[in-house]
Amino acid sequence: MGLGHEDELRRTAEGLKPPPLRDDCFALPGGVDWTPADQALALLRERLHVVVGRERVELSDARGRVLAAPVTARRANPPHPNTAVDGYGFAFDSLGEGDQTLPLLAGRAAAGVPYVGEVPPGHAVRVLTGAALPKGVDTVILQEDVTVGDSEIVFRAGIRPGANTRRAGEDVGEGETILAPGRVLTPADLALCAAVGVARLEVCLPLRVAIISTGDELVEAGQVPQAGKIFDANRPMLSALVRDFGYEVVDLGKVPDDRETLRRALDRGATEADVILTSGGASAGDEDHVSALLNETGAMAEWRIAIKPGRPLALGVWRGTPVFGLPGNPVAALVCALVFARPAMACLSGSGWFEPQGFDVPANFDKRKKPGRREYLRARMREGRAEVFKSEGSGRISGLSWAEGLVELPDHAAEIKPGDSVRYIPFASFLRG
Repeated sequence: MGLGHEDELRRTAEGLKPPPLRDDCFALPGGVDWTPADQALALLRERLHVVVGRERVELSDARGRVLAAPVTARRANPPHPNTAVDGYGFAFDSLGEGDQTLPLLAGRAAAGVPYVGEVPPGHAVRVLTGAALPKGVDTVILQEDVTVGDSEIVFRAGIRPGANTRRAGEDVGEGETILAPGRVLTPADLALCAAVGVARLEVCLPLRVAIISTGDELVEAGQVPQAGKIFDANRPMLSALVRDFGYEVVDLGKVPDDRETLRRALDRGATEADVILTSGGASAGDEDHVSALLNETGAMAEWRIAIKPGRPLALGVWRGTPVFGLPGNPVAALVCALVFARPAMACLSGSGWFEPQGFDVPANFDKRKKPGRREYLRARMREGRAEVFKSEGSGRISGLSWAEGLVELPDHAAEIKPGDSVRYIPFASFLRG
């Protein structure tokens, strides 16, 4: 009972849940005011760690999961020498000079049906793609290059030794590490695992992300708004974004500007999720209850990051659970979620620090930028050039739908003309396989 599985049973009993984040993990160095984006990202990368547990799953359930332990090949791939084509096999050293005539043996080797017996020197045998090479065969000639008689084959000189064959283990050797921890598993990874005899994988539990919208002004789309009310755009956007990242959403709804109601929502988030995303209430105003509550716990760091669009990020820990207080403006909320919450959640999920792939492309716009802040423009590619949304106004939510990515402008001053090189980051680069 359980013999041979002691390590797995021990892991299951212990839960393999990493320790919670320290309450000061988001604290900035003394005297810091406006934080450059790169410094903020470096601090996050340094201080965050995995917060999810582990489990073992079948290959059929592993796509998109984060690998928690290295995978080693239980068998070589290919497991034996085999033929890469349909043709005829023989021993190269048995060939003479010039054109060749070899006696053809009865029978054949096919994938899964090996040839019985040994091929003597100076003889050939029919082989099909994927078949294990019969004993005595080390070279295969394409059937198209052969003339077949009643009991012999004829072909021209010039074939090289080992042609059209695959060596055992030329792809992966037995015992070789094929996948490293932190990898987000793809269909190709699962094919590789199956090919080397691995049927189950140790993976991280999915990161659970609680999402809360705050504000008395919010109503659900589809309701009839009263005077002064607006529809909640952030929660649908952030929920879809989190699912695109591969994480589980814990939707905690919208919370009014009431501190005790928000406290209960945060308590629930800390119980049901591994990380909490809020939108709105992250600054220092009278109704900014997210930052106020985090301040009460002594685990609040208001990062005034030098980016545009974006207001201060409220970062903190609530009952051991990290909290990212995003701006209430949907444009700023999306930018901050992509640039800061995305790589942070990757660390928390076990997949390691995440950096989106950007591309240097020619601009199709004019822009004069002042120094001091990194800027992100809603953008898309057309005819090989990056064009930006007609307005930089952070209230223009239609620009998010129009865009297919972001143009990232550096912290320093810049004057951009059509044709100048800019860094374009497609929205797809923030996702994972």
